[in-house]
Amino acid sequence: MTSDPDDDLEAMPHAELLAAAKAMRVAIRAHRDATGHDLCWHHPHMWNLLPDLVSPEIAVPDWPQFMRGCVRYRQSLDEQLATKPRTKEEFNA
Repeated sequence: MTSDPDDDLEAMPHAELLAAAKAMRVAIRAHRDATGHDLCWHHPHMWNLLPDLVSPEIAVPDWPQFMRGCVRYRQSLDEQLATKPRTKEEFNA
């Protein structure tokens, strides 16, 4: 039987719950407000807000599958955000 990973919330003091909610909101807003190439990055800092810290088994796609996924993601932005401005800014590491 698996336990509920959110059981800790029941016993958490109000101030601690509030702090956790605020930290999650900061992370979600940062992710939401990402633009340009920042939309493509891996965001493990969001996972660290969870109490059940685990090292997820990440499967990194090979280049051809990865690039098809990038193209599909960009196409979805055209579909979902058709009226948003576009940029020609290059990625600079």
